[in-house]
Amino acid sequence: WWTTGRGVIRAKQVVSSEPSMTMGFNECEYEWWQFFIMPFIAGVVGWITNVLALEMTFRPIDFVGIEIFRLKDQPWGLFGWQGIIPCKAEKMASTCFDLMTQKLLNVQDQFSRLDPKRFGEEMEGGVLLMIDSIIEEVAMEYMPQLWAELPQEVRDEMVVVADLSSASFLTAFMADMVEHIEDVVDIKEMTVSACVRERHLMVKVFKECGEKEFSFIRYSGFYFGFAFGCIQMVIWFFYTGGWLLPIGGFLVGWC
Repeated sequence: WWTTGRGVIRAKQVVSSEPSMTMGFNECEYEWWQFFIMPFIAGVVGWITNVLALEMTFRPIDFVGIEIFRLKDQPWGLFGWQGIIPCKAEKMASTCFDLMTQKLLNVQDQFSRLDPKRFGEEMEGGVLLMIDSIIEEVAMEYMPQLWAELPQEVRDEMVVVADLSSASFLTAFMADMVEHIEDVVDIKEMTVSACVRERHLMVKVFKECGEKEFSFIRYSGFYFGFAFGCIQMVIWFFYTGGWLLPIGGFLVGWC
């Protein structure tokens, strides 16, 4: 009841007699769409977690964050993250090199296939272009006054003599290098250092080689999440324990 200037009006609360569609065999009832939306939410969560996991596998190339404390070859720090592949580039390159040189090929055998004589012949033309500058540089460093006083004809003769001896020198040099390649060059150190320096190339190799598989992993997150969501929906239909949702979310993200 309430009073206006013209009289008294009686108000009656109108309650809709149209029943709402609720579902559930438990102490709580929910709208039907609240059940059917569960698999889709679980699927989206599964897809997001898989995409995020793949991105964190490859990115960032360098550590991002405050590197207060960090274990060697570990992507995580106290405050920050580095992609798993870039972080473990050194370890992976070292392992791959050991497997290749121990199981597939021998470095000494590969270098022994080089022909020292042919190497000398191939390099002779290129060495001739450098001999003049090399002799000039060495002479100016160790005997600058004498070199400055030498006639140009004598300098040219020295270049010609050095060029005539270059082929035999290069042949002997290459033969000795092939014989002692492991003492002269650390192939493993060169390979590992190059992989660490060019970590983005390792990431590119992984992405290109596993492009189809990574695409499947991304979308499988939705499929598996949807399946777990259906199971969760059925359980929630009969039992609405408060612990079901966080446990279900954990299982979706973990799988």
